[in-house]
Amino acid sequence: MALLGYDRWEYFHKAIERAVDSCKASEIEPADHFRNVTKMVPIGSGAERAVKDYMFTRYACYLIAQNGDPRKEEIAFAQSYFVVQTRKQELIEERAMDIIKHEKSKNDKKVFQYIKEQAEKK
Repeated sequence: MALLGYDRWEYFHKAIERAVDSCKASEIEPADHFRNVTKMVPIGSGAERAVKDYMFTRYACYLIAQNGDPRKEEIAFAQSYFVVQTRKQELIEERAMDIIKHEKSKNDKKVFQYIKEQAEKK
């Protein structure tokens, strides 16, 4: 089974290591995003053995995609996915700020009008 286009675990693991290094360089605790786990896999005649595996947060997946081989279709797709999702979030935040500014402007006008009315009464 290929992992993000990597045929061998060793190559995929190198992308994970680069992602962990990126996390460390950002002064973010890798253990919060890259969980070492063990899973049992069948080895024949009903026996199983423990193998190293990971659980990733969304942030870890983002870093793996950014540190992966962009020549691999799956990595290129993941990189594009995260770019699109990031832009969507930026647009949502921009729209929210526009709404907040508009509401603040309306409130400022109301306060100014109240002060003006109070001054005219005197």
